[in-house]
Amino acid sequence: MSTPTLKLPGLEAVYDALAQAIDQAGPERTELLLVKLALLNAHALGDADAVQRHIQAALQDL
Repeated sequence: MSTPTLKLPGLEAVYDALAQAIDQAGPERTELLLVKLALLNAHALGDADAVQRHIQAALQDL
C-alpha cells in the first residue's frame, strides 16, 4: 500500500493556506500555530516514525 501524496497544485494550495494562517496568527503566535498544525498532522498521519522522518527532512538546509 502506497502513501498518498499531493501533486503540485495541491502543494501550492497548502502553501497559500499556510502563509495566510501565519499572517493571521501574527509573529507572536506563529510558532504556536506551527506546533499545533504539526501535532494535528502527526495525529492524522498516525505514524510516529514517519513524523520523525519528516522532522529530520524539514531540518535539512534551514
